[in-house]
Order: sequence, then structure tokens, then C-alpha cells
Amino acid sequence: MGDGCSLRHASNNININNSSNGYVETTTAKKKKSKNKSSSKKKKMTVEQTFAAKSVTEWAFLDSPSAPTASSVDDFGVPKSHTRFADKVVFELHSHTICSDGFLSPTALVERAHRNGVKVLALTDHDTMAGIPEALEAARKFGVRIIPGVEISTIFSPRGESGTEEPVHILAYYSSCGPSRFEELEKCLASIRDGRFLRAKNMISKLNNLKMPLKWENVAKIAGDGVAPGRLHVARAMVEAGHVENLKQAFNRYLYDGGPAYSTGSEALAEEAVQLICQTGGVAALAHPWALKNPLAVVRGLKAVGLHAMEVYRSDGKLAAFSDLADTYDLLKLGGSDYHGRRNHDESDLGSVNIPVLAQHDFLQIARPIWCNAIKDVLQSFAEEPSDASLERIARFGGKIRNLKCGSLSCGKDVIDRCLSSWLTNEERQTIDVETLRLKLSLTVINPGVEVSMTTT
Repeated sequence: MGDGCSLRHASNNININNSSNGYVETTTAKKKKSKNKSSSKKKKMTVEQTFAAKSVTEWAFLDSPSAPTASSVDDFGVPKSHTRFADKVVFELHSHTICSDGFLSPTALVERAHRNGVKVLALTDHDTMAGIPEALEAARKFGVRIIPGVEISTIFSPRGESGTEEPVHILAYYSSCGPSRFEELEKCLASIRDGRFLRAKNMISKLNNLKMPLKWENVAKIAGDGVAPGRLHVARAMVEAGHVENLKQAFNRYLYDGGPAYSTGSEALAEEAVQLICQTGGVAALAHPWALKNPLAVVRGLKAVGLHAMEVYRSDGKLAAFSDLADTYDLLKLGGSDYHGRRNHDESDLGSVNIPVLAQHDFLQIARPIWCNAIKDVLQSFAEEPSDASLERIARFGGKIRNLKCGSLSCGKDVIDRCLSSWLTNEERQTIDVETLRLKLSLTVINPGVEVSMTTT
């Protein structure tokens, strides 16, 4: 799950059953077919797939130092990839770093993604976006496109239905400039992070009562300075103390949802989290629905408040039952490795989840207009208040204006031009009336010599 515990089905049979509304579905996940070594030819793409691949590629390589050249693309403009996963643009939409419960720094994560052939990487740490600036800096070196993201810890309570509340994780995907109203999102995330400290202490107390003594100092040291501890940090402390043999045993015996050492924190309500993501210019996706007790109720409830997508694809293949559920509620089908960098065989590697090009295209078709409007809101806010503070809000994720020396008149226009060159395509720029913004900023005087630097959350 999102706390670093990878849950796998004991069998290939998946059952989604809710008799209260008559929706009963049982499907069998398709077994992975062995590749025919004698067949070296690949299936030709359909016209629809060809168009989708070209559109995805153009977006993925926007303002990239490693943009495809004439010699590195085929007749359709699709890059001839030499990665070990697929001959197409590889998306990785679920990953973690040491800023939450991962093992790698943001820089190391981006480097590994690059080695694995990933072109589009969403960094989705738990309840924090602190690693995004460093990831963006590394991404410029390796030619990886970063989608600023976050995995929000929530609680879903069924309304008017039988069943108890359960933890639900919501993935949020934002434009290159980040959330349009970052302060509102950060207020919610900070509250959840504060609750994580109390939650970890409660889990330690329960483990002590179970005759497995742990010290808070050890868990805090494993988490790192300023990092809100999660279940994975507690599990690592249990392994170090010799109470369990490995992380999987810690989760399966004690830390699973509702387990003897499990504890909740101050998670947001799932519906409110989805609404907040929508209000701040993000795309909301349900993470690992296969780990839920009542996925149907969760999907139905969150779709009603704006949920855009749900994870369907995994490294071991698409889960047919959840693909059908996504179709039923008209949700985008996404997926990701949920990579934490644990260096064991139980974890899927970055880029190992195959998201079909049509699914990539569908995602961008929904996401890009949302992101475009968010970018417009951010730039309009800057135009209305062209201060150092508003510049820093853009610079938080807008690495293109890092170290920009502002002149008395041209700084505002330069900011817009530099940002938009990497954030939006020419076609998208036309939709936000750039010239009006540039004209407004050309009449605004900004203190000369101001140096904008990246800030962290």
C-alpha cells in the first residue's frame, strides 16, 4: 500500500461485490503470456495509437535538452527508445523519496528513473511536496519531465451504506508550476503530517504493550530530520530491533490496516481531499484500489465529488476487475510502481508498469486543460501582485526563473516567457491570453537586482 507495503492477491481471482446496489462482478485477471521468441516483428500501431503517441511525445519532450532528433525518431515522430521496458514514452506515476517513506533522495530517484528509460516521472511522496524542487533540478540534467505530485492520506466513511470507514490514498498530479493555491493545499498536508507523528507514537506504544519495545528516537532517526514518520519507518525499526525478520512480516503481522499495532492519524476526509485537489488545479486519482475493503463504495463516492482517475495497471498486468470498474464510472485508467527503493524482489521497479499509449494520451487530454487553467491563475496572480513573494511562489516549482535577475520593467514579461516556454505548448499559450498578461506586467516596476531562488515546502 501507500505506506510502503505492497499487497498482492493470493490468487488471480478478484471479486468486487456489493449486493446493496446490485453491482456484482467477478473477473479473472489475465495471465501474462510468454513472449514468442521466434516473432521479432511488433504489431503495427493503429491510426489512433499513432496519433496518441505523437501527441504524448511532443508534450513529454517539450523544452527538453534530450528532445528527439530526426535520427532518433520514426516516421511518426515517436522516439526510438532503447529502454528495457518499452519502445515508447515511459510514464512512472507513483514514486516516493526520503522526503516521506522512500529510501532514495529525489536526485537519486530521478537518476534511477532515467536509467530505467522513464521520460515522465510523477513524484508522489506521502503528504508532502518537499522533494519536488530537488527532483526538478535533477530532471533538467537527465532530460526527465517531472509531474509534481503528492499522495494524500485520507479516511473514507461510507454514507448511508453498511460498512466501516477505511484509509484511502489519493494521488494528486499538478502542472509544472505546482498547485495554483499552494498555501491551501499545504495547510491540509501540514495537518496530516502533524498527525503522522502522533500516529507513529501510538503504534510504538501498542508494540511496547505487545512486548516488542521500540524507542521513538530510533523511529525518528530512521525517518530523518523533519520527515513525518510512516508505517514503513516503524517497520524498519522493528526489523532493526529484531522483532521481525523483514518489512513484509512487520506489515502482515502487526501494521496492516486494523492490525494489532495499527493506528490512525489526522487524515483528511477523502471527499474533501478530492475537492481540494480539483480546487488547486490538480488531477485526482485513487491509489491502489485493490487494497480497499469496499472499492465500489469508495469509487462511487469519490467520483461524485470530482475524482478523475484510478490506478488499474500494475507491473504484473492490468487488473481486469478494476478496469471494468473504471469504465463503469468513466474514470481514467492509470498506474505506477509505488516505488520506494527498498532494494528487494517484492517491489516493482521504476518504469515497470506498462501504461498503454492511449491511456497516457487520455490522461493528458484531461490533465492539460486543468493544468493550463492553473498556470493561468498563477500568472494572473503574479501580474496583479508582481512582488518578491509572488515571484517566489512561481519559483517554488518554476525552475526556469531560478537566479533570474529582474530589471526595472522587463522582469515580469521575462518571467512569463521563460515559464511558458517549458510549461505549455504554443497552442496552449494561445488559450490563456499571454499578451494581455505581458502588457500588464510591462507597465509594472519591480525592484531591480532581485534574485529569485528555489524554495522548499
